[in-house]
Amino acid sequence: MRFMKVLSVVAMFVLGLSVLASAGVNSFGVADSQKITFTAPIQVGDQLLPSGDYQVLHSMVGDNHIMAFTQLNTKRPAEARVQCKLVPLQEKAKRTETSYELNASNQRVLQSLTFKGDSARHVF
Repeated sequence: MRFMKVLSVVAMFVLGLSVLASAGVNSFGVADSQKITFTAPIQVGDQLLPSGDYQVLHSMVGDNHIMAFTQLNTKRPAEARVQCKLVPLQEKAKRTETSYELNASNQRVLQSLTFKGDSARHVF
């Protein structure tokens, strides 16, 4: 009976480690889930997102890389989905970086995102 308990604890531990390992960086060199804070409103694709904290999910739809932005800590979260292109980096990113341009209305338009620890940059 004691052997069965030990075996089940070891099995749960191995299962937990495998789940954590699969939640990390995918085969493209980027994490499937990240968080980012925008300090000012920013246009992502065709959506203007208010400033705030966002959950960012990277997924594949067919051959297309899709990034989904969902605002955190609000009752009515702003959301945006946009296609991205991955550009490999020479080494893993040392910090998270956001680049944007200003449009004719003086609004920030997201151009690229690089997350700390990733091996590729997301370009929009």
